[in-house]
Amino acid sequence: MKKELLRKKIVVVGMGYIGFPTAVLFAKAGFVVCGVDIDSKKIDMLSRGISPFEEPGLNEAFRLAKNRMTFSTEIESGDVYIIAVPTPLDTKRHKADLSFVKAASHSVASVLTEGALVVLESTVPPGTAEKLCHPIFQKKTNRYYLAHAPERAFPQKTLFEMVQNDRIIGGSTKDAGEYAKKIYGSFVKGSIILTDATTAEFVKVLENSFRDVNIAFANEVAKVCEGIGVNVWEAISLANRHPRVNILNPGPGVGGHCIAVDPWFLLEGGVPSRFIKLAREINDAAPDRVVRMIQQSVKGINNPVIGILGVAYKKNIDDSRETPAKHIIETLKKRGYAVYIHDPFVKKFDVPLDSLQSTLSKSNCLVLVTDHDNYRKLDFKNYKNITHIVDTRNFFHNVPPHIRLITLGTPFHL
Repeated sequence: MKKELLRKKIVVVGMGYIGFPTAVLFAKAGFVVCGVDIDSKKIDMLSRGISPFEEPGLNEAFRLAKNRMTFSTEIESGDVYIIAVPTPLDTKRHKADLSFVKAASHSVASVLTEGALVVLESTVPPGTAEKLCHPIFQKKTNRYYLAHAPERAFPQKTLFEMVQNDRIIGGSTKDAGEYAKKIYGSFVKGSIILTDATTAEFVKVLENSFRDVNIAFANEVAKVCEGIGVNVWEAISLANRHPRVNILNPGPGVGGHCIAVDPWFLLEGGVPSRFIKLAREINDAAPDRVVRMIQQSVKGINNPVIGILGVAYKKNIDDSRETPAKHIIETLKKRGYAVYIHDPFVKKFDVPLDSLQSTLSKSNCLVLVTDHDNYRKLDFKNYKNITHIVDTRNFFHNVPPHIRLITLGTPFHL
């Protein structure tokens, strides 16, 4: 890589699940990097060399790169700005809350200089870079570069995928795209494909909408299988032996910062899509279906206690954003059930978490929401208090005779 490129200072705004690993990879590639975040506690941790996230390889990469990194709660001047702030869903309007993107853009604009590159990494509705960000930067200077570079990353494989996956970069101009490609080419080993900014924004939400629609199909198939007495897990496994069929698995609902949120962004362009909206409604209704299964399973038990296993939205991670477990727990508590909750990875949750021993020893009905590998070691034979297990992931297969195992999509009248 040309030495003059590495002399450029990169400022990454947002030290979250994507921004921080991105900053580390740039620093590891040889750039001087400043990480910015409004969370002073997080900045203090990072300044002391402590990673705020558990992710394979991240601590080691941070250790190797931290001498080229600084952290601040205030924006600093740089040559390249990466905006990687959250874009949560406004659940009342089903629209993107772009307040963090707007605030970050104003912050960058305050120090923006001619010739600088601004890259929006946050997942946004198509057109955000051009319609929201550009007018803010334009007030400071017209002579800058703007691009959108959405990430593709899988929890527990974040660093590997950020490096190895193909990357779509959309420039507001051809020169902006080429500039961003050179910067990201410092660590990306996959192909970097250039397009315009709005197309890149569209592609990101399209990818997650595809997955949402396919999960919704699986959840509908599960209901059909239940009605006709077919095991959905076996049926999907057999159907997937067809060379052109790849049906996903049903579940208790979708979570995380992508699949449960991004399809709504796709609908913000003013063109209605009944199909995508229906998929969102199907998957959002999945947690209520689990609640009905729980209620049916504990009928006849006086003051039943429900135990929830797993609140992370995906197995073997500590991220509980948009988890379907939250709705299940809230609904059960509103209906008067005593609920114990355990997760081996999640440290902070909206409600207090309990120990695994308390959850197992107190519960009459266990509900497997997240299929953490830790739960495979569980032995239920000494827990006579447990009469039912509602398994939303087809995870448990050998349970003691005194426990009735109920899985999604298998014949069980609700």
